[in-house]
Order: sequence, then structure tokens, then C-alpha cells
Amino acid sequence: MAARNLEEVLAAAGDTVKMLRNSQLGAYVYPVVAAEFSNWRSEQWAWQHGAVLFDQTHHMVNLYLRGKDALRLLSDTASNSMQGFPVNKAKQYVPTTPYGHVIGDGIIFHLAEEEFLYVGRAPASDWLRFHALTGGYDVEVELDDRSPMRPMGKPVTRSVWRFQIQGPKAWAIIEKLHGGPLEQLKFFSMSTMRIAGKTVRTLRHGMSGAPGLEIWGPYAEQEEIRAAILEAGREFGMVPCGSRAYPANTLESGWIPSPLPGIYTGEKLKAYRQWLGPDSYEATGSIGGSFVSDNIEDYYLNPWELGYGAFIRFDRDFHGREALERLKPEAQRKKVTLAWNPEDMTRIMASLFNPDGEHYKFFDVPLANYASSNYDRVIDGDGRTVGLSMFTGYSYNEKQALSLATVRPEIPIGAELKVVWGEENGGTRKTTVEPHRQTEVRVIVSPVPYSRLARETYQRGWRTRGGA
Repeated sequence: MAARNLEEVLAAAGDTVKMLRNSQLGAYVYPVVAAEFSNWRSEQWAWQHGAVLFDQTHHMVNLYLRGKDALRLLSDTASNSMQGFPVNKAKQYVPTTPYGHVIGDGIIFHLAEEEFLYVGRAPASDWLRFHALTGGYDVEVELDDRSPMRPMGKPVTRSVWRFQIQGPKAWAIIEKLHGGPLEQLKFFSMSTMRIAGKTVRTLRHGMSGAPGLEIWGPYAEQEEIRAAILEAGREFGMVPCGSRAYPANTLESGWIPSPLPGIYTGEKLKAYRQWLGPDSYEATGSIGGSFVSDNIEDYYLNPWELGYGAFIRFDRDFHGREALERLKPEAQRKKVTLAWNPEDMTRIMASLFNPDGEHYKFFDVPLANYASSNYDRVIDGDGRTVGLSMFTGYSYNEKQALSLATVRPEIPIGAELKVVWGEENGGTRKTTVEPHRQTEVRVIVSPVPYSRLARETYQRGWRTRGGA
């Protein structure tokens, strides 16, 4: 009999770590959007030196929450406070389990009275839906799931298109589109603007470090709006960004996108695992990398380890409060950037062209991840594991291989460590893994964000707090 939910999938597998490390899901796909419009190097260069149009329409979940208990649902499930959250503001949303482990994260938009929108990856959306349906809340839930990874020629529609106009020249393009000056609101404040005769909603953002906007509107209007933006941006050298370059932006700005949801163990989470389907993200996702443990809980992370600790607020009851209150923030691992040694990177790349030598795990550029959740060992000079490298790739702007990591709190900026690159015993059975040999790569512990532009222009907030 086929498994009916995640709990049955885990029971049938017998070994959760082995199941996830050998998942046959394949590569994580940023769907529908073209891989490159020009080339990924020029597209990366544009978000730091010119202007870029990001298309975020397809790779994230939209979850609408409507009703008198919508805010209470968010407050009960978020580790950060929802007090003082007015209409036309957005907030980071970081839910934790009753045991204090991070499930995922995303952005909450307060669209109207008693109406909110979660935008992000599936784990946090699943957690919200479960509690909305089982927690006795007076709330209506509408799921607009991310587009299929491989549509196979079938039509794709969403509730809204979602773009970002970013880069040092972004605001000049925004005001040209609007037809006049537009107030630069405070970070994560929402408003509206005019594009091609239509009113679109805006969120003040700064994904690439300079002032920019996230904008959205009805999906049917996306092509007209996109064409108008690119036409207005032509004189400023604006380029559209493809799905190949897009995810590498976080290497410069400092967000760790996909930690493993900490939901695979614990009696308090059994009902949740029984609710999650056998084809859910949590059941089909994959773990990749050199960090191997027999205990799935060793892959769980708390908010401090991901840089979210500074905005935890114990101002009301929420899932995970008691567990988080027992932790000492100063003793938790901290988020950092790791700058990979160029000589070691050259050795890894050169192995592709040496038929008689060692073959190391392929380092794809600009994004080298090969699993849903990435966990590479970070070791000190004595070979002891002192952290986890969790999101890896290459910045053309910095001319540097980088990874985002969480390391022991006493490790200073400037310290030299090593990342163990590749998997044990020639690699797991994931479809993204070819036979290879592990190797060690020297890395320098560096700040978050790594990009000087982002580091000096971001308001001090969730990307910089809890990091170095």
C-alpha cells in the first residue's frame, strides 16, 4: 500500500537521513523564466553597477490569508513579533517548531484589513496552512502554488506577476515609468505607482543593495508591464535577469534560502507529518553535501544560526517560544560568508579537463548547489567540524567563489578554515551527483553581506543581524 502522508513515507524508508540524501527529485529549478537573457555574468554585473529586472513570478508560493484571525495565526506561528504591523507594510516571517527549530521563512505582505499574503518557499507556507486548517482560526486560505518545475509545454498561470527593479540606476527608471518623482518609502513599506497607464502595488526593497522596488499586479498584465519597464530602462542599460543568475544574488546579499525544515522528528509534530502529503516538499526534498550524520536532528537549525535571532520577540506565546527561551544567544553558531581560495577553486575546475587525475564534485557557476538543502562540513586546522556551509556559488561582481555558512560563535572574521567539498564514498545516489572524490577547500571567514555595496547601504536588519 502506497504511503498516504509524510509520516508513512518516513516509516517506510526507515532512515530519514538516507532517504533525503538519496532523493531522486533532481535539481532545484527556478521555473518558466529563461535561464539567460544576455549572459549570467552581465546580468550579475547589472545588479551592482546598472539596473536589472528580476522576474520572481514563478518560483515562490503565494498564500493568501483572509479573515479576522489572520493576524493571530501569523503571530502564533512566527518567532518575530507581529505587533505594530499596519496595512501597507511587509515583514519577514520565520516560523519555528515547538522544539525551536526553523521551518523556513518568507515575506508577509499586509495587503488590506484582515488580508495578508505570504510569499516564499513551501515549508513555511505548509506550516501556515496546517495551522489555519487545524487550529480553530477564523481564516480563509487561498494557495497559489509555485509554477511546476517542468511544465512540459503546459500553460502556466499565477494569481499575480511579481518583478523587482534593482540596481544603482533603478530609481531613475522607476520615476521615468511613474512619470515623475516617487517617494522613497522606508524599507519594507508598500505603496503604488503607475506603469503603462496601470496602477501597480509596490514594496520598497533593496535586494542588490541600492534603492529599488518589488512590484506586482494581475498576471494577465505581466507582458505589457514587463515591456514598459524594459523600454524605460533601455537608456540606463537595464537588462532582464534570467533564472541562472538570479539565485546567486543571495551570495552577495546574505540570505540562506533553504535550510532543512526541522519537522521530521518529535511527537508534537506527528500530526503535522500526517497532514503533509507523500509528494510534499518535505517528503521529496533532498540533502546534499559532505556533512553526514545518522541523526536527522543534526541538520536542524535555530533562528540565531541563520541570522534571525536578533528579531525574536518573547512578547506573546508562539510555537517554539519555550525552547528558544532556553537557548543562550551568545553560544549559538553565527551566519557568515566564506570566501573560497582561488587556487583551490582552480584545482577543482581543472579536474574537469584531466582524464587521468582526480575528479572532484562539479562546481557549477554561478550556483553550485545540487540539493534542496545543502550541508557541507566547515572544518578547522585539526579537522574538527566547526560549522556548516549551506549555499554555494560564484559572484562575477566579486570575482569570487562564495558560500553562506553558520559557524561557531568564537570564530573571528578573517579566520582561515576549510570546506569539505563533495560527498563521501564517491557520492550519493542523487541524480545531481556524478562519481567524484571529496576535497578540502581553504576559505576565509568574511562578513554578511559580502558585497560592499550591499553591506554599506542595507538598513541594519535581518540580513546583517546575527551575522558578522
